[in-house]
Amino acid sequence: MELQRRAKDLEAQGIGLAVITYDPPATLQKFAAAYGITYPLISDVGSPIIKAYGLFNTTVEPGSRAFGVPFPGTFMLDASGRVTARYFEAAYQERNTVASILTRQGATPAGAVATVRTSHLTVQAAASDNVVSPGSRFSLSIEVTPRRGMHVYAPGKHDYQVVRFVPDTRPWLRAQPLTYPPSEIYHFVPLDERVETYLKPFTLVQDLTILATPEAQKQLAAEKTVTVSGTLEYQACDDKICYAPAKVPLSFTLELTPLLRPQP
Repeated sequence: MELQRRAKDLEAQGIGLAVITYDPPATLQKFAAAYGITYPLISDVGSPIIKAYGLFNTTVEPGSRAFGVPFPGTFMLDASGRVTARYFEAAYQERNTVASILTRQGATPAGAVATVRTSHLTVQAAASDNVVSPGSRFSLSIEVTPRRGMHVYAPGKHDYQVVRFVPDTRPWLRAQPLTYPPSEIYHFVPLDERVETYLKPFTLVQDLTILATPEAQKQLAAEKTVTVSGTLEYQACDDKICYAPAKVPLSFTLELTPLLRPQP
């Protein structure tokens, strides 16, 4: 269980952990004993708390085993109980990993690292997690450092190649929109041109989900690892020359574990 693996890490950072579910206490006790769960599991039979917070999952068919579950997600609370961030998914089988949430909040990723240097920039990319399972939404953190005097292009009102990460297509993988940091305007004096660029180190965050559909779980059933790969595409320029668009391949191999659920 990813939450249990990260419980001590969260505690070390001063972050508490609790889970609310529609499962009855006996089911949660059995689940906790089977998987060594040490954090609180709150039973919300009939889902009154889930409904009170507007989290009742309306996509689940009445009469199915999962009817009554909340929309899957995580609230981050401060010491006074105020919500400071929230991370939610539409499919009840899918979950943001603890590490991906921490990565999106600025923590250093704990997963596999890939470093590539080109004549224009240095790329250091890391996965938020070393271990994933069907339903895991994790993050790739891609730190790009342009070489001195170089810049690459951010999204904006121009026709240059915008820096981006393009994940390779896999039938068991879904990519969310790439997250960009704020850019800055570069003034290209010879053309009196002002465009959105990155001149200093910046980080792109790519969220990816290992699908938990029956088809995806069947495809991955015999696998012990998954390889997630893609390409960083960019165009670099200095104060005189715009170089041809370039591509940097990136690849991460992650341990794959089965999707675990409480059993009645």
